[in-house]
Amino acid sequence: MSTPRFIRLSPDDNVVVAVDQFPAGSQIAGQTARERVPRGHKMAVRPVAVNEPVRKYGQIIGFASQAIAPGEWVHVHNVAMHDFARDYRFAEDAKNDEVLPPELRATFEGYVRPNGKTGTRNYIGVLTSVNCSASVAKFIAEAVNRSGLLDDYPGIDGVVPFVHGTGCGMAAKGEGWDVLQRTQWGYATHPNLGAALMVGLGCEVFQIDRMKDDYGLVEGDHFQTMTIQATGGTKKTVAEGVERIKAMLPIAARAQRETRPASEVVLALQCGGSDGYSGITANPALGSAVDLLVKHGGTGVLAETPEIYGAEHLLTRRAVNAKVGEKLVARIRWWEDYTERNRGEMNNNPSPGNKAGGLTTILEKSLGAAAKGGSTTMRAVYEYAEPVKEKGFVFMDTPGYDPVGATGQVAGGCNVMCFTTGRGSAFGCKPTPSIKLATNHYVYESMIDDMDINCGDVLDGVSVADKGEEIFNKVLAVASGERSKSEDLGYGDLEFVPWQIGATM
Repeated sequence: MSTPRFIRLSPDDNVVVAVDQFPAGSQIAGQTARERVPRGHKMAVRPVAVNEPVRKYGQIIGFASQAIAPGEWVHVHNVAMHDFARDYRFAEDAKNDEVLPPELRATFEGYVRPNGKTGTRNYIGVLTSVNCSASVAKFIAEAVNRSGLLDDYPGIDGVVPFVHGTGCGMAAKGEGWDVLQRTQWGYATHPNLGAALMVGLGCEVFQIDRMKDDYGLVEGDHFQTMTIQATGGTKKTVAEGVERIKAMLPIAARAQRETRPASEVVLALQCGGSDGYSGITANPALGSAVDLLVKHGGTGVLAETPEIYGAEHLLTRRAVNAKVGEKLVARIRWWEDYTERNRGEMNNNPSPGNKAGGLTTILEKSLGAAAKGGSTTMRAVYEYAEPVKEKGFVFMDTPGYDPVGATGQVAGGCNVMCFTTGRGSAFGCKPTPSIKLATNHYVYESMIDDMDINCGDVLDGVSVADKGEEIFNKVLAVASGERSKSEDLGYGDLEFVPWQIGATM
């Protein structure tokens, strides 16, 4: 019988990771496995005393809640979370990243918009100011998509209703209001939309006219608004909405793909259904692709603040200056307060599925998740749904819940997304195409219709750099119009989920 494979990620680690399942009695790294260790999970290779740190990646991922002997399975039954000081050491690893001159940069085929941004898709969006107009927005989109009108416009990817559950019963100012307004504006002006229609009820807290005034939005061929009350009810609003989109179709169809530099790619970095392989295969490979994108002048947007908790000190070292690093720490402090006042805790993450896949604490999950950001300088930290303006690697403050986090990144301007998964996530994200990266062979093969790239071969010897180049090339191909698996399956209509902060009244 062959010896099970394992990985020791740092000489400082007191655990190894099971590439293959360790049967009880097998010889692993000079130790005898005392019990079965599932693939993706950890086994101790040194004694770990009570309250002594457990180390993986050369970093603390938790503390022994009981004495752990060499050969024992290391997981939630013998590892706990404790608070511990992180030395943020702002900007000490900041560097001048290599960026190729324009003539040497890779290119893709995208849509140049009137505001100068470049889109990778050409949808028409039907936005809603409030949940009260959600059904009408869906009726309008469904009527157009069923009508056959789009057959005459093959360059338009479809009509998508972006509906949500808020917009009223909320404060008309403050954090929650600002987040919703930024999100709505980000979608209304997104480069992957050729045109947008916003539908309201009329009497809601989130008034369309106020948003237009605050952001200087002017109605025209590419953006229009209406309310059910002013139009005369449901049937009249649906009919009027269909007519307005009919008029938008030929205008949106004028957009044609043209060659654009990779510097116009704004790549959202997401993970969901993570496992013990995520931080070893798909996440570092995606990080390598981000390093390539930055070299070609583009932008990578890491997010999910609760899922970099415990690894934020590695990012503050890469901040371009102390101000950027301090902003990230301020968001961490906000999250600590947010979870405390809602009687939660930061270690509520990882999920049961993450734990079944080998992740024990949020610290372990975060160290793997942060690898998606590569190794270049962190140029900016953005609040949720803020417009991403800096080139290079940046961070956006979002929840770890995938649909909410992704909605913020898209609202910020991300025109392509890469999504790593080890347990198997079914996620799409209109109007931004989502590329699925499987962390292991098992999920890639069992969910082949959902997965775009298999990163499990990193465990077989494929280099992270080579896999990163494969991902980078896939990003450019999808940006140029190649459909991802989630697009083929029709995902994305229901994944618009703005972050709802504050009281619902």
